[in-house]
Amino acid sequence: MKNIPEVKLGVIAVSRDCFPITLSTKRRERLVEAFNAKYGEIYNCKTTVENETDMLKAVADVKENGVNALVVFLGNFGPETPETQIAQYFDGPVMYVAAAEEDIAVLSSERGDAYCGMLNCSYNLGLRRIKAYIPEYPVGTAEEVADMVAEFVPVATALLGISSLKIITFGPRPQDFFACNAPINQLYELGVEIEENSELDLYESYNAHEGDPRIADVMADMAAELGDGNKMSGILPRLAQLELTLLDWAEAHKGSRKYVAFANKCWPAFQTTFKCVPCYVNSRLTAMGIPVACEVDVYGALSEYIGTCISGAPVTLLDMNNTVPKELYDAEIKGKFNYRLRETFMGFHCGNTPMCRLAKGEMKYQLIMKRSLEPDSEPDITRGTLEGDIAPGDITLYRLQGAADGSLRAYIAQGEVLPVPTHSFGGIGVMAIPEMDRFYRHVLIEKRYPHHGAFAFGKWGKAIDSVFRYLGVKDIAYNKPAGSLYETECPFN
Repeated sequence: MKNIPEVKLGVIAVSRDCFPITLSTKRRERLVEAFNAKYGEIYNCKTTVENETDMLKAVADVKENGVNALVVFLGNFGPETPETQIAQYFDGPVMYVAAAEEDIAVLSSERGDAYCGMLNCSYNLGLRRIKAYIPEYPVGTAEEVADMVAEFVPVATALLGISSLKIITFGPRPQDFFACNAPINQLYELGVEIEENSELDLYESYNAHEGDPRIADVMADMAAELGDGNKMSGILPRLAQLELTLLDWAEAHKGSRKYVAFANKCWPAFQTTFKCVPCYVNSRLTAMGIPVACEVDVYGALSEYIGTCISGAPVTLLDMNNTVPKELYDAEIKGKFNYRLRETFMGFHCGNTPMCRLAKGEMKYQLIMKRSLEPDSEPDITRGTLEGDIAPGDITLYRLQGAADGSLRAYIAQGEVLPVPTHSFGGIGVMAIPEMDRFYRHVLIEKRYPHHGAFAFGKWGKAIDSVFRYLGVKDIAYNKPAGSLYETECPFN
């Protein structure tokens, strides 16, 4: 994937000066060996930190060696001040883990007591208001801690990406989509930069790309990707010109940032001005790791980017759009899958889901837009959607949102795309999430979330939750199991 960070891990061991420093050093070596054997390289800082001078030396060492995500390893109880100062002085995400006692023999004289030290470490991090990643159960053997470090990698990838991200927008939100609200202050607090542009800026740049000699190559690449699904080949020159316009804009406007995402207005004036629908182009950029959110949905773009970093693969942004008819449920779902009708819904968008996420994608025209823009003629300016049923498999539905009251809130729910024909248009799938009906009412509606949700393919809830917590999001909702009531849920239902 382009446009996402590459994590280089490092590990620093710490040691309380009243414990043998050799114990922490020896355990660090075992951790490095276990990680290298199973997951790959991790930089092994040879300075074991006992005091502030050690801390400065160790942090300088890992920085000089290109480490951008750090593991602080309590090989014994650990020194509370310098071990937490490591995160304070290191520029990047930091994880804290601790060593378990290996066997009976160590209990007599080489006990590390890191189980105890982890408590004081956490307390000191809180006193200093330092953010850190701490696993669900952060104490383990070398092999167990190596597995924890591996789980830290997608979290660190997202955090590094967010800290160097610029979201570029074109156009104001459409009149009837104020739900895609984007309070900017919360973006700055997350470390995200934003550049807002007029659609005229994009149109001027688009016109400047007319006749670009690269258009033919982009068209050929599009045709190869579409294959038999290339049902509207005449629109490819305009789409290729738009793709080059956006890619060149991203490169020229990164400024101080390393990564970009877009949130662009895509209707209704887009079609009459640019003479195409941008959905397929949006899907292709998203597949490159550059999410393009529809309808100037800034927090949708940010959410997509987080999922891209975590999963290392293309995601999509969909409307939680319509109910599954009972007729379809009875014919295709009931008795075959363990979901109630109200636990299913259809996720839809005009055509922005990448080809690799569709069972079979085809280039088509946008049916709804054609009704109003080209009602009595063959489709021309409404061409450009990528349509098809979304491929079945596990999904994670999630969103990070800046609320109108100045807070950040988020939700996460895991489920699946069912292998059920949708009999509909657009990029669309039959989604199933346990207890979706209650989640819909007491999270999505009750907490005033917009209609767009980001969808990562696979079960990524744990990593997404860790990122949101690291960012300081206090209100993280999920789909509660039956019997566990939401605050607003009537107990007498």
